[in-house]
Amino acid sequence: MEPKKNPKADLSKRSILFLQIGLILVLFVTWQAIEWKTYDKKQIETGQVQMDQLEEEDVPITEMQNTPPPPPPPPPAPEVIEVVEDDAEVEEDEIESTETSLEDVVEVEEVVEAPVEEEVADVPFAVIEDVPIYPGCENLKNNEERKQCMSQKVMKFVQKEFDTDLGSELGLSGVTRVIVQFKIDKTGKVTDIKSRAPHPRLQEEAARVVNKLPKMQPGKQRGKPVGVVYSLPIVFQIQD
Repeated sequence: MEPKKNPKADLSKRSILFLQIGLILVLFVTWQAIEWKTYDKKQIETGQVQMDQLEEEDVPITEMQNTPPPPPPPPPAPEVIEVVEDDAEVEEDEIESTETSLEDVVEVEEVVEAPVEEEVADVPFAVIEDVPIYPGCENLKNNEERKQCMSQKVMKFVQKEFDTDLGSELGLSGVTRVIVQFKIDKTGKVTDIKSRAPHPRLQEEAARVVNKLPKMQPGKQRGKPVGVVYSLPIVFQIQD
């Protein structure tokens, strides 16, 4: 008689699952064996402190100084009360009120700020918009013509007033050059005269002559009077 097997009891169907579970267990045991660490108990020292090995610390003995407290402040001076007889008249100061009544309040409709004038710096003579007018050049309307007129008249005035014999008296020879710079201010006067020459006496002479220039009509920049800087070369020949 042939024995019959229960189909559910057949383990060959799950052999693959059992194989996988076995491999996983073997790998886990192997990994734990690799990671396992052991320590020597002799190398482990517990952090115990022996009290007899500690050094005794010497604490310095400080002397307490008894500082006496500061003396108390002097008592305030007693207030002097003046006794006035009943019949005497006492003048009392009148206290004026500082409050302002509504009748004295002035209503301000609009606050107008004062215009701030823009201050224009000094302008060189070569680039001034309205050149200063030398006396005798008033009839010229062109700005360029007024420049030429002023330069010619200033040069003639200096040639007439400058003492050219001063160079020979000082022992100079040949061509002598003196550079003078001055300013025609907002009122038309000549100010800030500076000169450069081979000798201080020539500088003083150049300043003296330029200081005698007549008053002019001031130059204007953007329609406002401004200071105008003018440079003047004085060249003359000294005869040996």
